[in-house]
Amino acid sequence: MTKRQNLSLHFSGSVLLIGILLVPSFSRAEVTAERSEHGAVVKIDGKLFTEYWTKAGHSPSMYPVIGPHGKAMTRSYPFTAPTKDGTHDHPHHQSIWFAHDMVNGVHFWAANANNDKGDGGPNVAHREFAEMKTGDTARLVTRNDWMDGKKRICRDERTILFGHDPVKNGDDARWVDFAITLKASDGDITLGDTKEGTFAIRIADSMRVEAKQGGHIISSEGRENADAWGMPARWVDYTGPVDGETVGITMMSHPKSFRPIPRWHVRTYGLFAANPIGQSDFRHPEVAPQGPVTIKNGDELFLRYRILFYSGKTNKEQIETAFHDFADH
Repeated sequence: MTKRQNLSLHFSGSVLLIGILLVPSFSRAEVTAERSEHGAVVKIDGKLFTEYWTKAGHSPSMYPVIGPHGKAMTRSYPFTAPTKDGTHDHPHHQSIWFAHDMVNGVHFWAANANNDKGDGGPNVAHREFAEMKTGDTARLVTRNDWMDGKKRICRDERTILFGHDPVKNGDDARWVDFAITLKASDGDITLGDTKEGTFAIRIADSMRVEAKQGGHIISSEGRENADAWGMPARWVDYTGPVDGETVGITMMSHPKSFRPIPRWHVRTYGLFAANPIGQSDFRHPEVAPQGPVTIKNGDELFLRYRILFYSGKTNKEQIETAFHDFADH
Protein backbone atom coordinates (compact mmCIF):
# COMPACT_ATOMS: atom_id res chain seq x y z
CA MET A 1 0.00 0.00 0.00
CA THR A 2 1.50 3.31 -1.05
CA LYS A 3 0.85 6.75 0.27
CA ARG A 4 -2.29 8.23 -1.24
CA GLN A 5 -1.79 11.44 -3.14
CA ASN A 6 -4.05 14.34 -2.29
CA LEU A 7 -7.39 13.99 -4.04
CA SER A 8 -9.72 16.91 -4.52
CA LEU A 9 -13.37 15.92 -4.33
CA HIS A 10 -15.64 17.49 -6.93
CA PHE A 11 -19.35 16.82 -6.87
CA SER A 12 -21.51 17.55 -9.86
CA GLY A 13 -25.22 18.12 -9.69
CA SER A 14 -25.82 18.05 -13.42
CA VAL A 15 -28.21 15.11 -13.46
CA LEU A 16 -29.54 12.79 -10.79
CA LEU A 17 -32.11 10.03 -10.45
CA ILE A 18 -35.65 10.66 -9.32
CA GLY A 19 -38.39 8.14 -9.85
CA ILE A 20 -38.48 7.64 -13.59
CA LEU A 21 -37.32 11.16 -14.45
CA LEU A 22 -33.94 12.71 -15.09
CA VAL A 23 -33.90 16.43 -14.55
CA PRO A 24 -31.33 19.24 -14.55
CA SER A 25 -30.42 20.45 -11.08
CA PHE A 26 -31.49 24.08 -11.29
CA SER A 27 -33.11 26.23 -8.57
CA ARG A 28 -31.53 24.24 -5.80
CA ALA A 29 -32.64 24.71 -2.25
CA GLU A 30 -30.14 25.56 0.45
CA VAL A 31 -28.69 22.56 2.23
CA THR A 32 -27.58 23.47 5.73
CA ALA A 33 -25.36 21.82 8.33
CA GLU A 34 -25.22 23.09 11.89
CA ARG A 35 -24.31 21.81 15.32
CA SER A 36 -26.96 19.86 17.18
CA GLU A 37 -27.45 17.98 20.43
CA HIS A 38 -26.14 14.75 18.89
CA GLY A 39 -23.53 16.24 16.57
CA ALA A 40 -24.68 17.96 13.37
CA VAL A 41 -28.08 18.27 11.75
CA VAL A 42 -28.51 18.56 7.96
CA LYS A 43 -31.59 20.21 6.49
CA ILE A 44 -32.92 20.92 2.99
CA ASP A 45 -34.87 24.20 2.83
CA GLY A 46 -35.19 24.08 6.59
CA LYS A 47 -36.57 20.52 6.71
CA LEU A 48 -34.70 17.63 8.25
CA PHE A 49 -32.65 15.42 5.92
CA THR A 50 -30.46 13.63 8.47
CA GLU A 51 -28.46 14.04 11.65
CA TYR A 52 -24.85 12.97 12.11
CA TRP A 53 -24.53 11.41 15.58
CA THR A 54 -21.00 11.62 16.95
CA LYS A 55 -21.86 9.02 19.63
CA ALA A 56 -24.31 6.34 18.57
CA GLY A 57 -23.05 3.17 20.19
CA HIS A 58 -19.94 1.72 18.60
CA SER A 59 -19.38 4.38 15.91
CA PRO A 60 -20.67 7.68 14.52
CA SER A 61 -23.86 7.22 12.51
CA MET A 62 -26.48 9.11 10.52
CA TYR A 63 -30.07 8.88 11.78
CA PRO A 64 -32.80 9.49 10.81
CA VAL A 65 -32.55 9.72 7.02
CA ILE A 66 -35.58 11.44 5.51
CA GLY A 67 -36.11 10.70 1.82
CA PRO A 68 -38.65 11.77 -0.81
CA HIS A 69 -42.20 12.40 0.39
CA GLY A 70 -40.79 12.94 3.87
CA LYS A 71 -40.33 9.20 4.43
CA ALA A 72 -37.83 7.83 6.93
CA MET A 73 -35.77 5.40 4.86
CA THR A 74 -33.60 3.70 7.48
CA ARG A 75 -34.55 1.50 10.42
CA SER A 76 -35.20 3.37 13.67
CA TYR A 77 -33.93 0.62 15.98
CA PRO A 78 -31.61 0.81 17.98
CA PHE A 79 -32.08 4.58 18.19
CA THR A 80 -35.67 3.96 19.31
CA ALA A 81 -37.53 0.96 20.64
CA PRO A 82 -38.66 -1.40 17.85
CA THR A 83 -42.08 -0.66 16.41
CA LYS A 84 -44.91 -3.19 16.72
CA ASP A 85 -44.00 -4.83 13.41
CA GLY A 86 -40.35 -3.78 13.42
CA THR A 87 -37.18 -5.83 13.74
CA HIS A 88 -34.79 -5.71 16.68
CA ASP A 89 -31.95 -7.91 15.46
CA HIS A 90 -28.35 -6.73 15.08
CA PRO A 91 -28.35 -3.67 17.38
CA HIS A 92 -25.00 -2.65 15.87
CA HIS A 93 -26.78 -1.88 12.56
CA GLN A 94 -26.94 1.87 13.15
CA SER A 95 -28.87 3.41 10.21
CA ILE A 96 -25.83 4.57 8.16
CA TRP A 97 -22.35 3.89 9.49
CA PHE A 98 -18.78 2.92 8.59
CA ALA A 99 -16.83 0.19 10.41
CA HIS A 100 -14.98 -3.06 9.78
CA ASP A 101 -15.01 -6.12 11.97
CA MET A 102 -11.32 -7.01 12.07
CA VAL A 103 -8.73 -4.25 12.19
CA ASN A 104 -5.55 -5.77 13.60
CA GLY A 105 -7.88 -8.46 14.89
CA VAL A 106 -10.07 -5.99 16.80
CA HIS A 107 -13.81 -6.38 16.17
CA PHE A 108 -15.17 -2.93 15.35
CA TRP A 109 -18.27 -4.02 13.39
CA ALA A 110 -20.30 -5.52 16.22
CA ALA A 111 -18.60 -3.81 19.14
CA ASN A 112 -20.45 -3.34 22.40
CA ALA A 113 -22.92 -0.50 21.96
CA ASN A 114 -21.93 0.94 25.36
CA ASN A 115 -18.35 1.54 24.32
CA ASP A 116 -18.82 5.05 22.93
CA LYS A 117 -16.48 6.87 25.32
CA GLY A 118 -13.23 5.23 24.32
CA ASP A 119 -12.70 3.56 27.70
CA GLY A 120 -14.58 0.27 27.56
CA GLY A 121 -13.74 -1.61 24.39
CA PRO A 122 -13.62 -1.34 20.61
CA ASN A 123 -15.31 1.74 19.19
CA VAL A 124 -14.81 4.41 16.56
CA ALA A 125 -14.57 7.61 18.60
CA HIS A 126 -15.44 10.99 17.08
CA ARG A 127 -12.77 13.58 17.90
CA GLU A 128 -13.76 16.72 16.01
CA PHE A 129 -15.61 18.40 13.19
CA ALA A 130 -12.81 19.81 11.08
CA GLU A 131 -15.25 21.54 8.73
CA MET A 132 -18.97 22.30 8.53
CA LYS A 133 -20.35 24.22 5.56
CA THR A 134 -23.71 25.21 4.10
CA GLY A 135 -24.70 25.95 0.49
CA ASP A 136 -26.02 24.11 -2.57
CA THR A 137 -24.56 21.14 -0.75
CA ALA A 138 -23.73 20.78 2.93
CA ARG A 139 -20.27 19.53 3.86
CA LEU A 140 -18.96 17.88 7.00
CA VAL A 141 -15.38 16.83 7.61
CA THR A 142 -14.89 14.71 10.70
CA ARG A 143 -11.86 13.11 12.38
CA ASN A 144 -12.13 9.88 14.32
CA ASP A 145 -9.96 7.50 16.34
CA TRP A 146 -10.42 3.73 16.21
CA MET A 147 -9.98 2.72 19.84
CA ASP A 148 -9.52 -0.63 21.57
CA GLY A 149 -10.18 0.53 25.09
CA LYS A 150 -7.59 3.26 25.66
CA LYS A 151 -5.35 2.07 22.82
CA ARG A 152 -5.68 3.77 19.44
CA ILE A 153 -5.43 1.38 16.49
CA CYS A 154 -5.75 3.92 13.66
CA ARG A 155 -7.51 7.09 12.58
CA ASP A 156 -9.87 8.18 9.84
CA GLU A 157 -11.01 11.40 8.21
CA ARG A 158 -14.43 11.58 6.55
CA THR A 159 -15.62 14.10 4.01
CA ILE A 160 -19.39 13.88 3.76
CA LEU A 161 -21.49 15.90 1.33
CA PHE A 162 -25.27 16.14 1.35
CA GLY A 163 -27.40 17.34 -1.55
CA HIS A 164 -30.53 16.98 -3.61
CA ASP A 165 -31.97 17.62 -7.06
CA PRO A 166 -35.50 19.02 -7.42
CA VAL A 167 -38.18 18.05 -9.91
CA LYS A 168 -41.25 19.86 -11.13
CA ASN A 169 -43.67 18.21 -8.71
CA GLY A 170 -41.66 19.36 -5.70
CA ASP A 171 -40.22 15.94 -4.95
CA ASP A 172 -36.49 15.39 -4.98
CA ALA A 173 -33.69 12.87 -5.11
CA ARG A 174 -31.43 13.20 -2.10
CA TRP A 175 -27.90 11.96 -1.83
CA VAL A 176 -25.00 11.50 0.54
CA ASP A 177 -21.40 11.30 -0.67
CA PHE A 178 -19.16 9.60 1.87
CA ALA A 179 -15.38 9.68 1.37
CA ILE A 180 -13.15 8.02 3.97
CA THR A 181 -9.40 8.24 4.37
CA LEU A 182 -8.30 5.47 6.73
CA LYS A 183 -4.90 6.32 8.21
CA ALA A 184 -2.31 3.94 9.70
CA SER A 185 -1.41 6.51 12.33
CA ASP A 186 -0.12 4.21 15.07
CA GLY A 187 1.72 1.46 13.21
CA ASP A 188 0.76 -0.98 10.45
CA ILE A 189 -2.90 -2.01 10.31
CA THR A 190 -4.46 -5.00 8.59
CA LEU A 191 -8.11 -5.06 7.55
CA GLY A 192 -9.15 -8.67 7.96
CA ASP A 193 -11.04 -10.99 5.62
CA THR A 194 -14.63 -10.90 6.89
CA LYS A 195 -18.08 -10.30 5.50
CA GLU A 196 -18.79 -7.95 8.43
CA GLY A 197 -18.18 -4.55 6.87
CA THR A 198 -17.76 -1.94 5.72
CA PHE A 199 -19.83 1.09 4.55
CA ALA A 200 -23.37 0.21 5.49
CA ILE A 201 -27.01 1.16 5.75
CA ARG A 202 -29.88 -0.65 7.46
CA ILE A 203 -33.00 0.08 5.43
CA ALA A 204 -36.53 0.71 6.71
CA ASP A 205 -38.17 -2.56 7.78
CA SER A 206 -41.03 -2.28 5.29
CA MET A 207 -38.55 -2.16 2.36
CA ARG A 208 -36.98 -5.53 3.17
CA VAL A 209 -37.42 -8.38 0.71
CA GLU A 210 -38.31 -10.57 3.68
CA ALA A 211 -41.15 -8.21 4.64
CA LYS A 212 -42.94 -9.50 1.51
CA GLN A 213 -44.39 -6.09 0.74
CA GLY A 214 -42.62 -5.66 -2.59
CA GLY A 215 -39.03 -5.13 -1.50
CA HIS A 216 -36.50 -5.85 -4.24
CA ILE A 217 -32.70 -5.90 -4.65
CA ILE A 218 -30.85 -5.61 -7.96
CA SER A 219 -27.18 -5.01 -8.74
CA SER A 220 -25.40 -3.38 -11.67
CA GLU A 221 -24.63 -6.91 -12.85
CA GLY A 222 -28.32 -7.90 -12.86
CA ARG A 223 -28.24 -10.13 -9.76
CA GLU A 224 -31.44 -9.95 -7.76
CA ASN A 225 -32.45 -10.42 -4.13
CA ALA A 226 -30.47 -13.18 -2.35
CA ASP A 227 -28.36 -13.77 -5.48
CA ALA A 228 -26.81 -10.30 -5.08
CA TRP A 229 -25.28 -11.19 -1.71
CA GLY A 230 -21.49 -11.36 -1.70
CA MET A 231 -21.16 -10.69 -5.41
CA PRO A 232 -19.21 -7.83 -7.05
CA ALA A 233 -20.98 -4.82 -8.52
CA ARG A 234 -20.47 -1.12 -9.21
CA TRP A 235 -23.78 -0.35 -7.53
CA VAL A 236 -26.67 -2.08 -5.77
CA ASP A 237 -30.25 -0.83 -5.60
CA TYR A 238 -32.87 -1.67 -2.94
CA THR A 239 -36.50 -0.61 -3.42
CA GLY A 240 -39.65 -1.13 -1.38
CA PRO A 241 -42.61 0.61 0.23
CA VAL A 242 -42.52 3.13 3.07
CA ASP A 243 -45.89 4.39 4.34
CA GLY A 244 -47.63 3.46 1.10
CA GLU A 245 -45.06 5.00 -1.25
CA THR A 246 -42.48 3.07 -3.27
CA VAL A 247 -39.00 4.45 -2.65
CA GLY A 248 -35.48 3.37 -3.51
CA ILE A 249 -31.94 3.47 -2.21
CA THR A 250 -28.94 3.03 -4.52
CA MET A 251 -25.41 2.72 -3.15
CA MET A 252 -22.55 3.30 -5.59
CA SER A 253 -18.80 2.69 -5.39
CA HIS A 254 -16.58 5.33 -6.97
CA PRO A 255 -13.93 4.24 -9.53
CA LYS A 256 -11.21 5.89 -7.41
CA SER A 257 -12.25 4.03 -4.29
CA PHE A 258 -10.03 1.18 -3.10
CA ARG A 259 -11.21 -1.95 -4.94
CA PRO A 260 -13.85 0.03 -6.80
CA ILE A 261 -16.00 -2.99 -7.67
CA PRO A 262 -16.51 -4.39 -4.18
CA ARG A 263 -18.48 -7.36 -2.99
CA TRP A 264 -21.81 -6.49 -1.37
CA HIS A 265 -22.97 -7.66 2.02
CA VAL A 266 -26.59 -6.99 1.04
CA ARG A 267 -29.23 -9.07 2.76
CA THR A 268 -32.92 -9.70 2.15
CA TYR A 269 -33.50 -8.89 5.85
CA GLY A 270 -32.38 -5.26 5.35
CA LEU A 271 -28.60 -4.91 5.74
CA PHE A 272 -26.96 -3.20 2.77
CA ALA A 273 -23.16 -2.76 2.74
CA ALA A 274 -20.25 -2.30 0.36
CA ASN A 275 -17.37 -4.54 1.46
CA PRO A 276 -14.08 -4.27 -0.52
CA ILE A 277 -12.19 -6.53 1.92
CA GLY A 278 -14.21 -9.70 2.61
CA GLN A 279 -13.57 -12.77 0.50
CA SER A 280 -13.69 -16.18 2.17
CA ASP A 281 -17.20 -15.71 3.63
CA PHE A 282 -18.68 -14.94 0.23
CA ARG A 283 -19.66 -17.23 -2.64
CA HIS A 284 -17.69 -17.75 -5.84
CA PRO A 285 -14.30 -16.41 -4.66
CA GLU A 286 -12.90 -16.73 -8.16
CA VAL A 287 -15.10 -13.99 -9.63
CA ALA A 288 -13.72 -11.13 -7.52
CA PRO A 289 -10.54 -11.73 -5.51
CA GLN A 290 -10.40 -9.50 -2.44
CA GLY A 291 -9.09 -10.44 1.00
CA PRO A 292 -7.01 -8.79 3.73
CA VAL A 293 -5.09 -5.61 3.09
CA THR A 294 -2.26 -4.14 5.16
CA ILE A 295 -1.72 -0.39 5.35
CA LYS A 296 1.83 0.41 6.36
CA ASN A 297 2.54 2.88 9.15
CA GLY A 298 2.02 6.42 7.84
CA ASP A 299 0.12 5.29 4.74
CA GLU A 300 -3.57 5.70 3.88
CA LEU A 301 -6.42 3.90 2.18
CA PHE A 302 -9.17 5.80 0.38
CA LEU A 303 -12.83 4.77 0.03
CA ARG A 304 -15.69 6.68 -1.53
CA TYR A 305 -19.39 5.88 -1.91
CA ARG A 306 -22.62 7.64 -2.78
CA ILE A 307 -26.12 6.80 -1.57
CA LEU A 308 -29.14 8.02 -3.54
CA PHE A 309 -32.59 8.21 -1.99
CA TYR A 310 -35.35 8.48 -4.57
CA SER A 311 -39.04 7.79 -5.17
CA GLY A 312 -40.46 5.17 -7.53
CA LYS A 313 -39.27 1.80 -8.74
CA THR A 314 -35.83 0.79 -10.01
CA ASN A 315 -34.89 1.98 -13.48
CA LYS A 316 -31.47 0.57 -14.40
CA GLU A 317 -30.90 2.99 -17.25
CA GLN A 318 -31.54 5.96 -14.98
CA ILE A 319 -29.29 4.53 -12.27
CA GLU A 320 -26.49 4.01 -14.80
CA THR A 321 -26.75 7.66 -15.82
CA ALA A 322 -26.60 8.73 -12.18
CA PHE A 323 -23.65 6.40 -11.57
CA HIS A 324 -21.65 7.86 -14.46
CA ASP A 325 -22.38 11.38 -13.22
CA PHE A 326 -20.93 10.36 -9.85
CA ALA A 327 -18.00 8.44 -11.36
CA ASP A 328 -16.92 11.36 -13.55
CA HIS A 329 -16.13 13.58 -10.56
